[in-house]
Amino acid sequence: MIPTVVWGTGNVGRAAIRAVEAHPALDLVAVLVHTPGKVGRDAGELGGLGRRLGLPATDDTDAVLAARPRAVVYAASGDIRPDGALADIGAAIRAGAVVVTPSLYPLYDQRNAPPEFRDPVLAAIADGGGSLFVSGVDPGWGNDVLPLLMSGLGTVVDAVRCQEIFDYSTYEQEESVRFLVGMGQPLDYEPLMLAPTVPTMVWGGQIRLMARALGVELDEIRETVRRRALDATVSTRTMGVFEAGTQGAVRFEVQGIVDGEPRLVIEHITRIHPSCAPEWPSPPHGDGAHRVIIEGRPRIEVTVEATDEGENRSAGGNATAVGRLVGAIDWLVAAEPGLYDALDVPLRPAVGRLGGK
Repeated sequence: MIPTVVWGTGNVGRAAIRAVEAHPALDLVAVLVHTPGKVGRDAGELGGLGRRLGLPATDDTDAVLAARPRAVVYAASGDIRPDGALADIGAAIRAGAVVVTPSLYPLYDQRNAPPEFRDPVLAAIADGGGSLFVSGVDPGWGNDVLPLLMSGLGTVVDAVRCQEIFDYSTYEQEESVRFLVGMGQPLDYEPLMLAPTVPTMVWGGQIRLMARALGVELDEIRETVRRRALDATVSTRTMGVFEAGTQGAVRFEVQGIVDGEPRLVIEHITRIHPSCAPEWPSPPHGDGAHRVIIEGRPRIEVTVEATDEGENRSAGGNATAVGRLVGAIDWLVAAEPGLYDALDVPLRPAVGRLGGK
């Protein structure tokens, strides 16, 4: 069994606790939290398992890493604290751990990552002998392994489009929804996630990763953003009221330009209520879906809907992203220490997990 730590218990960390507990090769040995009110609470409760695991959460990072766990699922946010996340992850790697995380966007395509992110990780690997694999929570597989697999089914591929389509009223991170994404803000407010160059900073690595896999050269990466206001005030279950006239929907694209045309596209269509921008693509059912469209001959379209924590599709997206990361741990443990990306780490069957742990 591989001693494994889950670091963070938000939307991603809850799913990570469940995924580690379910994996037959992994042993959940610690859960690290930041919020004082979570210290001492049982890991099963924090993970929404419906049963106790007899493992109390702790905020003693030094003690947990001093025990030299073999793996760490780093689920703490890196959205507004990338330097803090990089330092945390470096400490875990120096302790000899294999680390999997969605939190460092620049390392989705680690070979072309900025040196200020790549160099500290490589130094930590040299010092401690650990490894790092970064894959997105949007989810990563929807912007790398799935579209690349589908592209191999075509005769001619003209363009690859990856879509995330979601109702953000189900996403229980109010600060991110209101301020990072701008839902409920006046349309003259510039949310950080939509500021020029930020979408490319977050998703450009996945565009470059697909280009590398497909053997094409990018002319450049472009961004497009469209925003819509709510026609009427709406009330949400998790985040309260969003006023008429404020931002209610966003549609943006990160485009990989090949021979002057947008051939590789990652598109996000997000709403705070289904009534906003109804002419934009919508999920087939409920709260959300991920879709990949291969334009070419033949045209191929695959829509994935995942639910978790009841019928919550945003939680389902988190859970599948976490499944990709947690499912890579035993492969990474067996591999040489290093910095890995989605083209390095195979997506494998759920060996030993059919029917439960």
